[in-house]
Parts: sequence; structure tokens; C-alpha cells
Amino acid sequence: MTSKATPSQPRNKPLKRPTQARAKFTVQAIFDTYVRIWQREGWERITTRAVALEAGVAVGTLYDYFPSKEALHSGYVRHCIERMLEAIQEQAIAPPDLSWQERVARLVRLLGGVAGESAWFHPQMLELEPVVAEAKHQQRAYSELLQAWRRVLEAADDLPAMPSDAQLEALHLMVWGARRYALLVELPAERLQAAVSAQVDCCLRLLASPAALSAD
Repeated sequence: MTSKATPSQPRNKPLKRPTQARAKFTVQAIFDTYVRIWQREGWERITTRAVALEAGVAVGTLYDYFPSKEALHSGYVRHCIERMLEAIQEQAIAPPDLSWQERVARLVRLLGGVAGESAWFHPQMLELEPVVAEAKHQQRAYSELLQAWRRVLEAADDLPAMPSDAQLEALHLMVWGARRYALLVELPAERLQAAVSAQVDCCLRLLASPAALSAD
């Protein structure tokens, strides 16, 4: 006989996504409050009830979306990835008159966390990843951000040459991997800014050299 999951086991994934404008506003208020409480009191002291009360929403309304604080965290991280992809589309892909250098620079700064309204992250969030994210979710986010590189470069009509898949992935790993490690070691903002500027320079130098890109 197959045993059933214990009722006390928390669900670590959001139950649904907001679709109407009012629901999106409510969920954004929940996310904002979640970050504010974490910054003030730490992850351990966060409760869904505290978030609901401070956000000014009914506890039942919060539970409609997030049945646990782990589910709330999972939803928040996904929200941040989607915001980043939207910012890349708006700032590095959609504008018609950007040079390829400016498109790449904007992309790297957004991925590096030093441009626009960067999402707030905390080193402890890396520790929570095994709890809230399965391998397929990690792979999905990685693939979406990697594809953003190709979309940015495809929008650049003046790009000297399109990099290979391996070269494109190397650039993405350099930038995205560095952001995650900088989070882990809590790199100060001014050093992160300098590191991302150096990454921009490295990416531009490589992409400016068709011979280097075509060499195996």
C-alpha cells in the first residue's frame, strides 16, 4: 500500500500565478514585503502570516499563491528572473538604433547586477536553492538567460560575427557565474561594479574579433 505524504510537509512551489492586474499588484506587494522583512529580521524569522499582515493582505489570499515561505521564496526568485529577461528585452534587444557594443554592454550589466533596478539577493538564497528548486528549474532559468545572449546578438545587425554555441556559453558562464560567486562572498558594490566593467571589456574584445571567434 502506497503511503500518503504527511499533511505537515510544506509545499515548496507556488500554487498559481497572478493574471489580473489587481492580483499582480497584490503579489508584488507580497514580494516587496518579503524582501523588507528578510532585510530587517533574516530568513529564519520570516513567516507567511507576518508577510501577509505587513503587506496588508489577507493570510488566506497569500496562501492562495504561496502555501509556505519556501513557496514564497521560489516565487520571488522566479519573479526576479522574469524581470531580468524583461529588462534585457526592453533595454538590449528592442531598441532599434543601438550599436552591438552598447547592446552587449547593457546585457552584461543587467546580468551582472549593476544596471537598472537589480533584484535583491542574499547569500543565504544560494543555500535555499536545493529546497525550492529542482534541477529542471535550475536548467530552465539557465537556458532562458543563455538564450538572451543569442537574442541580443541576433538583434545587432552590425555584429562582426556570431559566436559559436560554445563561445556564447563561455561568455554567459563568465558573467552569470561571476554574479553568483560575488553574491556568495558578498563582494562590495564598488568592487562588483569594477568587475562587471571589466567583463564588459572582455566580451567586447572577444566579439570584435571574427578571427578569434572562428578559431577552434
